[in-house]
Amino acid sequence: MPKVTVRYWAAAKAAAGTAEEPLEADTLADALAAVRERHPGELPRVLKRCSFLIDGAPAGTRPHETVRLAEGGTVEVLPPFAGG
Repeated sequence: MPKVTVRYWAAAKAAAGTAEEPLEADTLADALAAVRERHPGELPRVLKRCSFLIDGAPAGTRPHETVRLAEGGTVEVLPPFAGG
């Protein structure tokens, strides 16, 4: 199972209580399930509004279980941002 780094931004960072953390996951769906389990408070609600970058590329509207993660990769968790 690939080891990846999950990076949280803005409201996701506040809800997770950390800027980043390592985890092992095969897919984006697996990674999100793991972070929901680790941070059961506010983070699951915040994740519903987030977009995700996988190694710098948007996950877009693809089903999360089809988005494969690579060893040493990064998952960026991006809540909606206001302003410009």
